[in-house]
Amino acid sequence: MTEEAGRAFRAAWIAGVRKHFPGEPKPGYVAPWEDTPQWEREAAAAVCQQIRQFAEVSAGSTVKLTREQKGRFVAICWVAQIHKHFEAPKPSYVADWESLPEWQRQTDMDIFEAIE
Repeated sequence: MTEEAGRAFRAAWIAGVRKHFPGEPKPGYVAPWEDTPQWEREAAAAVCQQIRQFAEVSAGSTVKLTREQKGRFVAICWVAQIHKHFEAPKPSYVADWESLPEWQRQTDMDIFEAIE
């Protein structure tokens, strides 16, 4: 895990939550890096690295993806991390794209674009 990658992901997540969440987000949604659980730091770093690698092996062609395609990539990478860290996660933690709230889909799209 690289802390820099995790911090980049977390910063993009917090920015997206502050922009898209309706009302006041839960404190854990916008907690600073230092207050983020270790598993979540590792997951954030892994997904950030996956986005970067995807853009790299695609020779930058990820810029041609739609915002939704970018967001779906983030969401599926995150779900894989949830399964890695939790033996029996809550269904809401591993929900398919269509089941995610709009604010979360928009945030995932923003994360991809911020890291890309």
